[in-house]
Amino acid sequence: MDLVVDVGNSETVIGLTDGSPPEVEASWRISTSVPRTTDEFRLLLRGLIEESGVPLEEIRRSVLCSVVPGVTRALTQALGSLLKREAIVVRGGEGLPITLAVDEPMTVGADRIMNTLGAKELFGRDTIAVDLGTATTFDCITADGVFMGGVIAQGLKAGIEWLGRRTAMLPNVELTPPERVIGVRTETCMESGVFYSAVEGIDGIVRRIREEWARDDILVIATGGFAEVIGPHCRSVDRIEPFLTLQGLALAGDYLDR
Repeated sequence: MDLVVDVGNSETVIGLTDGSPPEVEASWRISTSVPRTTDEFRLLLRGLIEESGVPLEEIRRSVLCSVVPGVTRALTQALGSLLKREAIVVRGGEGLPITLAVDEPMTVGADRIMNTLGAKELFGRDTIAVDLGTATTFDCITADGVFMGGVIAQGLKAGIEWLGRRTAMLPNVELTPPERVIGVRTETCMESGVFYSAVEGIDGIVRRIREEWARDDILVIATGGFAEVIGPHCRSVDRIEPFLTLQGLALAGDYLDR
């Protein structure tokens, strides 16, 4: 069993994976913005693992990717101390059977690299991975593991937060599927607007990518924190795989732990 950690700008996703191909047996989300020391991370991780019921000695290694360098050091030290073994930190595509065919490969986020590896190893098809997190990213990945680039759009929470900041008379709302498109109260109008703007935005961008990429058999996967909320309402989405990044991390551990 592996302990995998994806440090994002807003949230850090922690998971326990097992099997081949790897499946996520347990997962947790914690805030990235809360400052934590190495000791605090170690105690937090220990508590989460105990909650899962998995004995600590059954975890063979930890694998981490991060887009927040300030968190990486303390978290890596905590993982090493907890498991008595140095954590594997994924840095770029080095050592992995993927290619970053973009102008500045060193600037590609670690989560997008893990999505590329996960899509290649798990599906082996030309794939658009729509990652619904802090930002909404669209990763174009060939069947043989070439990351061709993609799209970065505002995250789903951004629309809600923008309305809350800019419109003093409008209430804050949650990102939930509305019962109907036409709202009859201010709150339901906002919920519908934010939700369906996201849905139609995803479908529209995927359609344009398909037209430009000109491939016949493209698999569209929704992943990330909002995948299970938004994905079922998108006509363009073929599969919902909320933990593609964590699965990619587990696969990366297999390649880098040699």
